[in-house]
Amino acid sequence: MSLTSQLPWFTRRDWLGLSALGIGASMSGCLEKLAAESSQTGRSRPQRACIVLWMGGGPSQTDTFDMKPGHTNGGPFQQIETSAAGVRVCEHLPKLAKWGHRLAVVRSMTTKEGDHARGTQVMHTGYAPQGPVQFPPLGSLVAKELAEPEADLPSCVSVAPGRNVERSLVGGFLGANYAPLAIGSGEQTATDPVRALQIADLRPEDAAARRLDPRLQLLSQLDGEFQSGVGGTDSPHPSGNLVRAHRSAYEKAIRLMRTQAATAFDLERESPLLRDAYGRNVFGQGCLLARRLIERGVPFVEVNLSRVGEEANSWDTHQQNFDRVKRLCEILDPGWATLMRDLQERGLLDSTTIVWMGEFGRTPKINNGAGRDHFPAAWTTVLAGGGIRGGQTIGRTTDDGMRVADRPVTCPDLFATICRAVGIDPRKQNVSNVGRPIRIADPDAKPIEEALA
Repeated sequence: MSLTSQLPWFTRRDWLGLSALGIGASMSGCLEKLAAESSQTGRSRPQRACIVLWMGGGPSQTDTFDMKPGHTNGGPFQQIETSAAGVRVCEHLPKLAKWGHRLAVVRSMTTKEGDHARGTQVMHTGYAPQGPVQFPPLGSLVAKELAEPEADLPSCVSVAPGRNVERSLVGGFLGANYAPLAIGSGEQTATDPVRALQIADLRPEDAAARRLDPRLQLLSQLDGEFQSGVGGTDSPHPSGNLVRAHRSAYEKAIRLMRTQAATAFDLERESPLLRDAYGRNVFGQGCLLARRLIERGVPFVEVNLSRVGEEANSWDTHQQNFDRVKRLCEILDPGWATLMRDLQERGLLDSTTIVWMGEFGRTPKINNGAGRDHFPAAWTTVLAGGGIRGGQTIGRTTDDGMRVADRPVTCPDLFATICRAVGIDPRKQNVSNVGRPIRIADPDAKPIEEALA
């Protein structure tokens, strides 16, 4: 059994908890290195980075970015002009409308997965599930290509992931070294969003800190025995992969604890006015955290808005669609717009690609519960920031919104476009867990050339 089938998302506690398995790399010779208090938070940033704003549950394109005024499917919301001629959005996104010149609105997405879990996996990995192949998510792929190997901070972070994200996505065949670090409960109604986004035990108390080194020394002894049994860390034995992955996990976890890199997660270092602008909720503060991480060299951050199954905060709007979409837009709008402004003011927007998407869209036709149902046939994603030619809409749906009328875009096409925007060759291959080379994006993928700057 592969490592990634056993170990999904890695928190700091998870990394240290691996000692219970009795496996990991020998800590001899590396404890001194790990104990160094030097931080790399001031190192040069990767040339490109990516932030995904994940809308779990499937956001309604008809009520956000592909509105149908005058049609019975259109609903009660009005569309408003943006800073780009011809790009119109929902009236409940007024702050984001000021950034229309940086948005490429893809209105012709079309996929085949109308199930939450499968749709989540497809839109995160670019591939439909295929037997034993463990496809890595976009964040892991970006991290592998752009991360600095000796960085103190994790290379891939997911903020407030919903259960489908947590359940479906791991580091895939890239291994635990690129598995996303999950932060936050995802409770959008949390009374203290800062606490919700804290990493437990990141700074151990004095008593716990004093116990850490003896425990690591004991782990070193156990590791030595285990390594001898499988032929060392360079052994082709499958357990050798576990040893290497666990060594990397421990090194990263301890380095994060013992350097100043951990201050990246301290949102209270930001001004109250800026935190207010982002929104005092998990998504808004998660967007602020994303900026802090990108600023410090983390190449990939995903910020989640809503958890499927939590009706009041989910884009899965089978009932009361309009009330719920309005409420969600009131969270999305300041968070996303302030993120754009904050990145631009810090000189980071042109090197940071932003992707807004969910696992599918919603039916243009309104059901009897004033809701919209699952709809993968014709929906919308939005690209912005670095590597993207903004101020445009791409593709078109029919007047009733039921079909793609022009320029269909598939999930692999979108993946290839994101890769190009962040400076990664989507044709590059990685060796999978079944020994077969697999491209980052499906071989049939065609980047959306008109979206690329």
